[in-house]
Amino acid sequence: MKIARWLLAATAALMLVVGGQTLADTTKKGREDSAFGSIRGVETAEAQKQAAAWLKSVGKTDAASQAKFKTIWESDRPLVDRVAETLVLGDAAAAKLLAEARDGEGSAPVAVPDLLKDKAKSQFFRANMTLAYARALTHRKVYEEALEAFNAVKVDDVVDPASYLFFRAVCEYELMLKDKAEQTIDRLLVSVTDAPERYRMVGALMHFDMLTWQEKDLGWIARKMDNIQRRLDLRRGGKQTQKMQREVLVRLDEMIKELENQSKCAGGSCPNGGGCPGGGEAPGSAPGTERASRPQDDTRGGTAKGTGEVDRTRIKETSDIWGKLQQKDRTQAIRDLARGLPAKDRAVIESYLRELEKRSRK
Repeated sequence: MKIARWLLAATAALMLVVGGQTLADTTKKGREDSAFGSIRGVETAEAQKQAAAWLKSVGKTDAASQAKFKTIWESDRPLVDRVAETLVLGDAAAAKLLAEARDGEGSAPVAVPDLLKDKAKSQFFRANMTLAYARALTHRKVYEEALEAFNAVKVDDVVDPASYLFFRAVCEYELMLKDKAEQTIDRLLVSVTDAPERYRMVGALMHFDMLTWQEKDLGWIARKMDNIQRRLDLRRGGKQTQKMQREVLVRLDEMIKELENQSKCAGGSCPNGGGCPGGGEAPGSAPGTERASRPQDDTRGGTAKGTGEVDRTRIKETSDIWGKLQQKDRTQAIRDLARGLPAKDRAVIESYLRELEKRSRK
């Protein structure tokens, strides 16, 4: 996740005051009004009772198994972990499946395992094993299959609804499924009466971060590229990843053309009586388009006080000859193009130019 963005959002969340009320205060009434749909996790004693009954139902009544069960439930580990370890204790196939899900060096799964869909298994096993499995995949950033697993069970069937909703929200957030993530976070904050404070805070941070999202801007490109890199790390360089790469490159090309059109408008050669092509605003009317009274200082740390606009005409000129440049010239070109930009936007431009280099080699 984007910790830096979360920390920024945390500041906003902690300082947010509406009529003297904090975020928690403003949602209090919503929780009261939603009491009919409230969700509460299973008490530890009741969860242990259900786990013991399941273990007995699969024939694990020998002294060694019961001793291990006792050790599991005497620990202070989270409830979802204790239930998962009980399922592992009683089912060898479950033990193998969960070990594979947690193995960061192994191949990521491409589908929900049949074991989690087996109707011959009890609902207690299927629901809570799926939660443990999807949670493990989320930790590995295998968000697509984790979300598919979450969709296979209901939040009311697991012993820890807060974990279900939190990790589901993380998957939706990272996959840029904004509307679904908002719905899941809303349910976590409003309906779950005993969600841990850390889940509530991170859920609120994801919500505040998504408020800043805009379609097809540099932030959108950066998030897309994060997902592309994640998929490549998982050795998923197939058609879906290539499609995402094309979307990024197409959008960057569009942004270059938009800036070229604005440049033509600024030079007075714009059609439509001097108005920008496509019905855009006239030059200088939009915030951040005013000409500076002096050149922007050359800052390398991304802390410049200028507008942070990318000279996309310059990018286009550079891209046409990128494959022919020497390494030192490429370094200087990147510095010139990204001058005054935040670090995340510099990374977008650099990745774009690296892609151009690959094209030129072909």
